Amino acid sequence: MASLQTALCDALGIEHPVVQAPVGSVSTPELAAAVADAGGLGMLAMSWRDAEAIREAYETAAAATDGVVGVNVVLDDATGQLPPSACLDACLDAGASVVSFSFGDAGPFVDRVHEAGGTAMVTVGSAAEAEAAVDAGADIVVAQGREAGGHVQSEVTTMALLPRVVDAVDVPVVAAGGLGDGRGLAAALTLGADGGWLGTRFVATAESGAHEDYRDRLVAADETATRYTELFSRGWPDQPHRVVETAEVAEHAVESDEARPAADADEPATVARTPDGDPVERFADLPPLEGMDGDLDSLPHYAGQSVGLADGVPAAGTVVDRLVTDAAAALSDAADLTR
Repeated sequence: MASLQTALCDALGIEHPVVQAPVGSVSTPELAAAVADAGGLGMLAMSWRDAEAIREAYETAAAATDGVVGVNVVLDDATGQLPPSACLDACLDAGASVVSFSFGDAGPFVDRVHEAGGTAMVTVGSAAEAEAAVDAGADIVVAQGREAGGHVQSEVTTMALLPRVVDAVDVPVVAAGGLGDGRGLAAALTLGADGGWLGTRFVATAESGAHEDYRDRLVAADETATRYTELFSRGWPDQPHRVVETAEVAEHAVESDEARPAADADEPATVARTPDGDPVERFADLPPLEGMDGDLDSLPHYAGQSVGLADGVPAAGTVVDRLVTDAAAALSDAADLTR
């Protein structure tokens, strides 16, 4: 298989410049380990787990691969989950050596990662945020564009944002938002990125924790199927996100600010249940997970505008292999244009 060696690979000790985004509750240890085993960076979202579950998830993933597994800590206290400081402590105690931060000021936390001998990644939505992150000690920045699925922290498209961030900082930059195949990865590398951060493509894989119906919906969707909204704000208020436009989204999202409306009195408060039987409320920020039952159409099917490129539900390792092979081919084709 082709190899694409970049500064990101050197910084993280990975074989390929491919990062599996920490796709919330969908990021299982099996998914992170599979991506890491294929030479990319596997990631686990940790902010919605308690300290014991953080340790268990990280140790399970790390034990299943010789590759690199990272963790993500959301810094916005509005999630109402484990406080960022406690989440970071649990991650470092579990042995995580790559920590990514998003949705907040990483400045107070970066030194703790370095003191533990780790690498700090920070997601940004502007060149100014990138500069601030590097000034705070970030080793790597992730430039997330508005095309991204799930929760979004930028108003700028990836193609416009990425060159600005690359020009602003002297650390490796990872492109996020709108990447769904090797051509997208090649485009990001051409624009100066050192790697690609993909979420939607890895949700639609065999190892993800997504419900079968969720994965099938992603495969069936086209590039116009998503909507940027604040509809699913119960659990994380006032944070925009991008989802597939299900019937629930089409009915309840409003065009102005798309905040969650009050539910009608005759609408059920509980729309689904977790595998443990816990209720999932209408407009909750929890996507359909394996083992859930109920009205899954009423849950957020997080996906980016690259969703139209999700052509099936392969193994995550196969996705990594295709990304690298197709990116190398695209870069070779582009080079031929200059000869």
